[in-house]
Amino acid sequence: MTSRFAAFIVLLAALFGTTAAHAQSADGTWLTQAGDARVKISKCGSGICGHIVWLREPHDTSTGQPATDSKNPNPGLAKRPMIGLPLFSGMEPAGPNKWAGQIYNADDGSTYASSISLTGADSLRVEGCVGALCGGETWTRAGR
Repeated sequence: MTSRFAAFIVLLAALFGTTAAHAQSADGTWLTQAGDARVKISKCGSGICGHIVWLREPHDTSTGQPATDSKNPNPGLAKRPMIGLPLFSGMEPAGPNKWAGQIYNADDGSTYASSISLTGADSLRVEGCVGALCGGETWTRAGR
């Protein structure tokens, strides 16, 4: 009887430990605040990487072709597909559940200083700054 109880306690500890560890991780797929894109975040070296895996509008309405990074000022990059587009660069740990680096904004083809903070198991705050002007949005975990 005692060994069954001990096994039950070990099982509970493992289950709660997995939940707590997941709550501390940004790994997974996130829906942007506007709901127009999903971004897959994963560990990348000592930091995190993120790339677009889904778009509400995956095709260019004027051409019917898959959407491309058309706002990018670099002509070579402007033809790359939006699906698979990397959004983060140099996103390294900046504290508990926080990363800092740069984020690419495909809406204007620019890269901004950025920070990402896990504010809950299913909530991610993404902020970017240009000079003293900063803004941000909250992404929610998708597919749970």
